[in-house]
Amino acid sequence: MSTNKNYYDILGVSETADDKEIKKAYRKLAMKYHPDKNPDDKEAEEKFKEINEAYEVLSDSEKRNIYDQYGADAVNGQGGFGGGGSYGGAGFEDIFGDIFGDIFGGGSSRGFGGFGGFGGSTRRGPVRGADIQQSIRIDFKDAAFGKKVSLKVTRNEECEVCNGSGAKPGTSKKTCSECGGSGVITEIRQTPFGNMSSQRTCSKCSGTGEEIEHPCNECGGSGSVRKTKTIEVDIPAGIDDGQIIKLAGQGEYGDKGAPRGDLYIIVKVKPDKKFTREGYDVYIDMPVTFVQAALGDDLQVPTIDGDVKYSIPAGTQTGTVFRLKGKGIQKMNSSSRGDQYVKVEVEVPKKLSDKQKELLREFAGETGEKVQENKKSFGQKIEDFFSK
Repeated sequence: MSTNKNYYDILGVSETADDKEIKKAYRKLAMKYHPDKNPDDKEAEEKFKEINEAYEVLSDSEKRNIYDQYGADAVNGQGGFGGGGSYGGAGFEDIFGDIFGDIFGGGSSRGFGGFGGFGGSTRRGPVRGADIQQSIRIDFKDAAFGKKVSLKVTRNEECEVCNGSGAKPGTSKKTCSECGGSGVITEIRQTPFGNMSSQRTCSKCSGTGEEIEHPCNECGGSGSVRKTKTIEVDIPAGIDDGQIIKLAGQGEYGDKGAPRGDLYIIVKVKPDKKFTREGYDVYIDMPVTFVQAALGDDLQVPTIDGDVKYSIPAGTQTGTVFRLKGKGIQKMNSSSRGDQYVKVEVEVPKKLSDKQKELLREFAGETGEKVQENKKSFGQKIEDFFSK
């Protein structure tokens, strides 16, 4: 799937649409383009995949938030959220039945009396592992140049005792006694339209169709245990504060046969004492003396690569900004770099010797400048203020 798609446009909703509006738009489009309703129609099939991709992101508040901030690159493909290349749902009957289920109560409906039943089973297959979100703090220069860091992640891992089956070694699962292995419980209701059959997920087996008589002592029948793992993370050069690194398949353990979730690392960059950053450009304030600014001088200017020589011309004014081309942050997935901007701050000495004062008076005389010196102390100024 292309990473530049607008999921809101695909579903035909606004960016402020709530969950109800998104679900309604999805159902309408899914019923229209579902492959069961459009056999051998490749265009409809691709449209259906696109609709499912959009709905899978926008129907999940966490994924939608990531998409709104960083676009489809943060959620598409490469192990992404999982909806990119598949239908993401069951058959046409799931969509149509879900609508009737909302009207008449219960779960999604099946075998609609006078509506020509769809039949089928809703036994739950292996569920993909959940995604994990974690933050990491790095130094300013590590963000600029990149770095490999170690990150501890606590997540579910496959139980080594039962190999993820959940059953005690030497035993096995059996067909659920409540649903007979279908994973669902069927209920018949009388409605103004005739008898309506609806189905709900079996509470005994949680829709798997199997139950465990003798749970594993290590994991209690879940098939997974909580562990802390150390993961090596490559921080790319040029990453900025608040950006997200996605590690596909490093999230929570999935059901037996299902893929793991993904790990999303939110990068926090510590402020630097000298440098500030805007995009890929770096900014710094450079203090110079009155004499340096007046006469010009060769300065040693700090950059993220180390000090560089820069000559300021005579008569440089405070607030003047110079550019050091290519001395900024490396652009992600590129060999080019931003620039560094140096703002000159002329420092006026707070204390002068008698000789320095005399020299400045002579300078003022040479330039024809008349200076009314204020020789009062701070205490005298306060006394004068309150005596008015």
